[in-house]
Amino acid sequence: MQLTLPRPPHRDDVRIAVAGLLGGLLLWGIGLRMNTGRLLDGAWVIVPLVAMAGLELVRRTLPWCAVAAGTLVLVADQFTQGSLATVLMYTDLVYAAVLYGSPAAARRIPVASGLLTVAATLGALAGLRRPEALLIGVAVGLLTLAPATTGVLVRNHRETAAAERLRAEQTALLAEMDRTQAVTAERARMARELHDMVANHLSAIAIHSTAALSIDDPATTRTALETIRENSVDGLAEMRRLIGILRDAGGDTEPAAAPTLDGLGALVEQSRANGLDAALTVTGATEGLPAPVGLAAYRIVQESLTNALKHASPGRVTVDVERTADRIEVRVSSPYGDRDGPRAPGSGAGLVGMRERTALLAGTFDAGPEEAPDAAGGKVWRVRATLPLDIPVTEGDPA
Repeated sequence: MQLTLPRPPHRDDVRIAVAGLLGGLLLWGIGLRMNTGRLLDGAWVIVPLVAMAGLELVRRTLPWCAVAAGTLVLVADQFTQGSLATVLMYTDLVYAAVLYGSPAAARRIPVASGLLTVAATLGALAGLRRPEALLIGVAVGLLTLAPATTGVLVRNHRETAAAERLRAEQTALLAEMDRTQAVTAERARMARELHDMVANHLSAIAIHSTAALSIDDPATTRTALETIRENSVDGLAEMRRLIGILRDAGGDTEPAAAPTLDGLGALVEQSRANGLDAALTVTGATEGLPAPVGLAAYRIVQESLTNALKHASPGRVTVDVERTADRIEVRVSSPYGDRDGPRAPGSGAGLVGMRERTALLAGTFDAGPEEAPDAAGGKVWRVRATLPLDIPVTEGDPA
C-alpha cells in the first residue's frame, strides 16, 4: 500500500500565517481587545489565534476543511477577549475557500454566506428590536459575504483569463497548421510547375544527345544538335519565367501568362520537332474555360507527350481533347512496348503530378497499358483525365 503524503503549504500561505500570528501577538501585547467580560480572559485569546494561523497553512490545499474548522475557531474566539487578527484570518479563509475550492464550493459558499447574513440581521432585529441591531448583520456580512463575493469575482476573472489564453493558444496552433499546409501546397505546386515546364525540354535533350553520340552520321548529329539547342533555349526561357515569378513579391512586374489549351497546337508541333509522331484532335470550344482547368489540361497533355518521348515505342501518339457541357476530357495514347532507341530516365513524378492536378479539381485520372483498339494488336499506354468545369473550393492551387 502506497501512502500519499500531503502537499507542503504554499510559501504565500506560510507568509500569511506568520504575518497573522505575529500581528495577533502584537495586538495582544499592546492590550488591544475586541471583547470584555468574557468567560476566558488573559492569554486564552492566543489559542484561537494560533489555531487560525495554523489553518492558514492549508487555505490552498484543503480550502473547504480550513473554512469549516475556521468557523468553529471563530466561535471559540468569542469566549475570549477576541483578536482582530483572528477575525481577519477567518475572512481570508472564506476568500480562499471560494478561490481555490471546487466549483461546487465556489457556488455554495457565497449563497450560504448571504443566507447567514440575512438570518443574522433578522435575528438581531427580532431579539434586540433596535436599529443598532443592523450592525450585527453588517458585521456578519463583512466576515462572510464580502470575502466570498470577492473570491467569486477573482475566480471568474482567473477562469476567463485562462479561457482566453487557451483560445489564443488554439488560434495560434490553427494558424500554424494553416501556414504549414499553405507552404506544403505551394511547394507541391512549384514542384509540379517546374517539372512540367522543364522535363519536356530536358528529355528531348537527353534523347537527342544520346542519339548524336551513338550514331556516327554527320547529318544525324547536326539535326540532333539543332534540336538540343532549340530545347535548351526554350527550357532556359521557361526557367527564367519561373524564377521571375518566384522573385516577384508583389512588385510592379507583371507575371507571365499561364499556358492555355490554345497553345496545344504549338506544343504538339514542338513534340514533332523533337522526333515524336504526334497528332492532335480538339473537339468543342476551348475559349472561356476556368483558368485552373485549362492550365491543368495543358500540363497533362504536356507531361503525357514528354513521357511518350522518353518511353514510347515507335508509332503514332494521339492527343484527343474534348469539351462537353460540364467537363473537359483529355486522352493521350502512345505505343507501349520495348524501345530500341535511346531512352531517357524517368522518376515517376510526372504521373504523380498529373494525378495531383486532377484530384485538386475533383476530377478523375487513369493511366496504364491497354490492348490496342485496332486490328494490328499490341498494347498502347493510355492516359485519361476528366476535369469538371465546375471548380470546387479546395485548399490547394491546381497550378
